[in-house]
Amino acid sequence: MRKEKLKELKSYIDELKLVNKKKIEGNRFLQVERYKCLINNGEIINREKLLKSNSNGNASIVLPITKNNTTILVVQPRVFTKSTVGISCPAGYVEDDEDYIVAAQRELLEETGYKSNKMIEVCSFYQDDGISSAFNKGFVALDCFKYSPQNLDESEFIRYFECNIDELFELLEKGYILDGGSQLLIEKSKRYLKRRG
Repeated sequence: MRKEKLKELKSYIDELKLVNKKKIEGNRFLQVERYKCLINNGEIINREKLLKSNSNGNASIVLPITKNNTTILVVQPRVFTKSTVGISCPAGYVEDDEDYIVAAQRELLEETGYKSNKMIEVCSFYQDDGISSAFNKGFVALDCFKYSPQNLDESEFIRYFECNIDELFELLEKGYILDGGSQLLIEKSKRYLKRRG
């Protein structure tokens, strides 16, 4: 990886690293629904379903590829991980009655300021089907171009990081990208990336 790109990435990681964490009560971001389920063999099992902000937590994930054949990742606090900072593809929740591709376009623009007129769905998966009905779809966004500054929510602290395709694979291989959805999307997007690499 180019030294200046690695230095840039490490500066984002240092900037967004956790300094202190304190458990608070009364958080309303997560809710739990409890179910008693009768399965076909006559057995009853008890299960709990996790909701995020009163929704199922469906999400779109985007792997942007620019007109210059670079990719864009996001660096943001992920305070419950070992490093407390995550490097991943841009992603976000699908709002009620919103199409996944519309959510993908919105999240790409908000988190990076980039747009794409060509998005291709390459994967879909449940986030954690043992406790949630949250369903993700992953998209490759081709020919991305800078359109505007980032437009982040008040509670979002995101830096975007542009690197070439070889560096993307190097970051994946060296364990910088540990988000499962991003890993799957990158793997499923290899045919698009190799054409441009």
